[in-house]
Amino acid sequence: MDGFWPVADVLAYLAGSWRVERSVRDLASGEEGTFSGTTEFAPLEEGGLLHHESGTFVWQGVARPAERTLRFLPGTTPSRADVRFADGRPFHDLDLTSGQHIADHPCAADLYRGEFTVSDADHWRTVWRVGGPAKDLVLTTDYTRTAD
Repeated sequence: MDGFWPVADVLAYLAGSWRVERSVRDLASGEEGTFSGTTEFAPLEEGGLLHHESGTFVWQGVARPAERTLRFLPGTTPSRADVRFADGRPFHDLDLTSGQHIADHPCAADLYRGEFTVSDADHWRTVWRVGGPAKDLVLTTDYTRTAD
């Protein structure tokens, strides 16, 4: 990715449907997996977006259905969002003013560090590095906007 694409309104940018392609690498074991699916960012009644991801996760040659739900709530400015798990627990902040953001999420003794980069109106990427006593992973996800 050569440059970053600034986002003035993160919720407006994310709204809609995205194709998702993710690679998962376990740095300790050398195992690799993939996730392919879709993400929908749909309006929440109270404001913000409900993020629902669904698709197929392949690990060690076994394909399984997988899904997750997050809540992207309005931040202090339009370029910011407060990302929460489905049950309302805090996950991370997100500020795409510059088209790039780094967020940390401690989870027990492990640390999730996510780098978010926006390349244009229809493409963005996250790279989560998960390190600690229980995990040593890199998850790279590419999002491509789909026609609604």
